[in-house]
Amino acid sequence: MQRNVRHRASTALGNDRGGRLSKYSDAVAQLSAAQKPAYGAPAYSRFVNRPAGRRIAAASFALGLTPNGVTAISAALSVLGVLVLAFAPIAVYTGVAAAVLFALAYAFDSADGQLARLTRTGGPAGKWLDHTVDMAKTVLFHGAILFSLILHTSVVSPAIAALVLGFLAVNVVAFFAWLLVDLLRRVDPEPVSEATRPSDHAPLLRSILRLPSDYGVLCWVLVLWGTPVFWWLYGLLFLANLVILIAALPVWFRQAKAITQKA
Repeated sequence: MQRNVRHRASTALGNDRGGRLSKYSDAVAQLSAAQKPAYGAPAYSRFVNRPAGRRIAAASFALGLTPNGVTAISAALSVLGVLVLAFAPIAVYTGVAAAVLFALAYAFDSADGQLARLTRTGGPAGKWLDHTVDMAKTVLFHGAILFSLILHTSVVSPAIAALVLGFLAVNVVAFFAWLLVDLLRRVDPEPVSEATRPSDHAPLLRSILRLPSDYGVLCWVLVLWGTPVFWWLYGLLFLANLVILIAALPVWFRQAKAITQKA
């Protein structure tokens, strides 16, 4: 009798696992077919984060998680990364731990949108939550760096403080400038023909040139936290992001102006 019960339980568990694996495989295939165009996406997002997010989204679908639940996991991982970076000693092992947490959070951030498209459950509230978490993690990332310096060093160099605050300002301006143009396009979208539709096979050079603006790259720079090399790379990323922002602002302004004139 007990053997029969154990056998039925084992069979049910095996069927459940098989069903979840089947859902996972089907979800990966559907997400691959419905992947957002690669045009304009930095190389890290294009080749690392989106594929990782695709698999997380498929696993989340198989487990029955919601897009907002995935966003919450991303936010929780970001908070853990902030706490580690802010309060743990300034050392390479701290940076590695924080980098892993931030990178995982970034992958889950990609997964929530993909899961929403897969389940067709996306909406304004989910997008609002996603963008709010995105901005919060960016602010807290740079804030944790500055807080850690204040906590663990006797004197914070004005140049270092200016660098961190400047990088934060560039990220915030870039995020909101891009977001507002994107929202304006959604309010008054233009028909997109097949001839003008962005290609899934965007030029590799464009993705590489935009690589410094990718949050994922910033995350992994932390593996050098506590070494002089970190500040050199952090500073170079700041300069690259500043150049990209200066180049992008006139383009976004012209796009916004064209939408206004059309209206």
